[in-house]
Amino acid sequence: MKAVLELMTDFREYDEFDGLVADVSDQIAEALDAAIKSRGHAVFAVSGGSTPLPVYERLSHYPLDWSKVTIVLVDDRWVEPGLKGSNEGAIRSDLLKGSAASARFIGLKTPHGRPDEAEEAVNERLAILERPFDVVVLGMGGDGHTASWFPHAEGLAAALAEDAPMAVALTAERSEITGPFTERMTLSRAALRGARFTILLLKGQDKRETWIRAVNPGPVEDMPVRALINDPSIEPIVFWAPADGEAAS
Repeated sequence: MKAVLELMTDFREYDEFDGLVADVSDQIAEALDAAIKSRGHAVFAVSGGSTPLPVYERLSHYPLDWSKVTIVLVDDRWVEPGLKGSNEGAIRSDLLKGSAASARFIGLKTPHGRPDEAEEAVNERLAILERPFDVVVLGMGGDGHTASWFPHAEGLAAALAEDAPMAVALTAERSEITGPFTERMTLSRAALRGARFTILLLKGQDKRETWIRAVNPGPVEDMPVRALINDPSIEPIVFWAPADGEAAS
């Protein structure tokens, strides 16, 4: 199956997760450093979830000129940063510390009661960002979602539209994956286009099997990660490792 995956995408497999974390962290640091040296600034778009947190922890110790890096969330649940479920809270805790404490951070949560009420304000906040982004870190759920592009969500078509703004409000169908956090703010497909280094982090045999389903033909609405696969201006590199206790394929 590895050969098939590599034919379809740039799929990089590791024997254990610690090796993936070390390699991905090094590559992100190199990409950010190259951007700073060539253009004087770097934009780093980050996702929440448990899989990338060890990468962020490791990156926080790299001796980059973090004052020239702007970190922006790919998506967030519509909860206050200090509360459970907040991606902003996780990034502040795991990445924005140590050497990386001087980075500029742009979150997606506002005081508005609902994300659809905040779209204009969030897009005004994001207007300062230079595009294309230098590094984008994405994950994928067992339902085939990435960012907050959830299957059949209210707002999914808007998030994937050709002319979408940078940020779009979305309400997912409640599931075991969303839990109670169905209201989201997410970067759009248009916002991610042309990124210089797009990383999709996968951990565990279940995510590998989900990816195999996603690279096969089917409706984007059923597995929105297909929007990445099908967009020629987004070229994700997939980094996969087994979960703890699993054998590598």
